[in-house]
Amino acid sequence: MTLGRSDPDAAIGVPWTVDPATHRLLAADYLASPNCDARPDPADLALIVIHNISLPPDQFGGHAGGSYIDDLFLNRLDPAAHPYFAGIAGLTVSSHLCIFRNGCIRQYVPFDRRAWHAGASEWRGRTRCNDFAIGIELEGSDFQPFTDAQYVALIATTRALLTAYPRLSVDAITGHSDIAPTRKTDPGPHFDWSRYRAGLSPS
Repeated sequence: MTLGRSDPDAAIGVPWTVDPATHRLLAADYLASPNCDARPDPADLALIVIHNISLPPDQFGGHAGGSYIDDLFLNRLDPAAHPYFAGIAGLTVSSHLCIFRNGCIRQYVPFDRRAWHAGASEWRGRTRCNDFAIGIELEGSDFQPFTDAQYVALIATTRALLTAYPRLSVDAITGHSDIAPTRKTDPGPHFDWSRYRAGLSPS
């Protein structure tokens, strides 16, 4: 299934569920990132980490051929495309999901695999959060609000993850800044945690 980033209505009618065979979100487009590996325990999915990302910084929408975020996670970012890219083009990073400004979702790594998104990190006494966390990027920055469409998609996605993986819980969702406070600031001050958590509450 391919949901174009330019077509946010493409996911209408698609179930917000995780395929237990592929560990992929059915409502998401899928581009396989090479930047992943086996988890120490594939069943140990105990944390959701919320990030933000924009390439170039504080700019959204990508380029005519697609998304610079895709390019980064697929190791094809052109260092000559923008001055900022020269310093990051060699990074090997990934996230399980990215939710774009229009609410469309891209998955890069199956949830039972370890994506490389958290880096040096600690959560409730456990280090190496990549081992047991699912990483969700929001196309955004520390300096601009996120969109309504992103909150709708994030809430629906989180509900699907909580249903699919019983070790996850609402109180096991955190920001990158909380697990790596000396290095990271995302998802930043404009992320509305109250709105997000209210959307996860039983209706």
